[in-house]
Amino acid sequence: MSTACPKALENLRAKVRRVALLCLALMLGSCATSRAPVEYRVIPNSAPPARYYVQAGDTLFKIAWRYGMDYKELAKINSIAAPYTIYPGQKLVFRAPYQRPTQVSPAPSKATTTASTIKPPASKSNTGPVAAVKPPSASVSEKPLPTFNGRWRWPSEGNVVRAYSGSVHKGIDIGGERGDRVVAVASGRVVYAGTGIAGYGLLLIVKHDDTYLSAYGHNDSIEVAEGQDIQVGQLIARKGDSGTDSVKLHFEIRKNGKPIDPHSVLGKR
Repeated sequence: MSTACPKALENLRAKVRRVALLCLALMLGSCATSRAPVEYRVIPNSAPPARYYVQAGDTLFKIAWRYGMDYKELAKINSIAAPYTIYPGQKLVFRAPYQRPTQVSPAPSKATTTASTIKPPASKSNTGPVAAVKPPSASVSEKPLPTFNGRWRWPSEGNVVRAYSGSVHKGIDIGGERGDRVVAVASGRVVYAGTGIAGYGLLLIVKHDDTYLSAYGHNDSIEVAEGQDIQVGQLIARKGDSGTDSVKLHFEIRKNGKPIDPHSVLGKR
């Protein structure tokens, strides 16, 4: 056998390897371009359904957050008093039922008033004791929140890697390393901690008062418990990449249930 044959065979093998590698690269490229990052494959805050049945682990705050509503409005529509306790299987609606306006009959004019419509005053002898009217019992009130004076601080060190953009991106993303500290931007109470809201990973929601909520998403760990009162600057979580494709903190502030630009209250660093 001449020396040309082994050399030709080796060249053929090299060409086959190059073709195989090219095919593999094309396949991987196609997969990469057709798959969006984890956080964009889900659409949190989608339009609410006509009705919703409460599931185990749900809270009113969680449900309101998921559908971009103010928890107070959702509670009012469903006649739920503070402290907003809900139960598995309970039906919630997101719009108040339509009520036909009541028609008020016009008051009779003085000219048409006859003697038969005028009642004589009751005599004192016929007047019995007036029954005492019992005032309605007050609804169970929420325990007062920790003092919140409207002062805010940044939730984490790191650069803002994605800005607020309204309906597209409802908060800001702050980069960093896994395990970086995440602190409360203001005093308040933890009203949700878990992974039950798609697109946020391990999420923490804090209620500051009847107007403002703040949220901290994609955490690696949570350092506080649901229902716990917290103070501004307190460690509440550790930064991670849960529910997304890189380590970062997704941070939101909602005013009366609607997202606002966090910079409007946090200010510049």
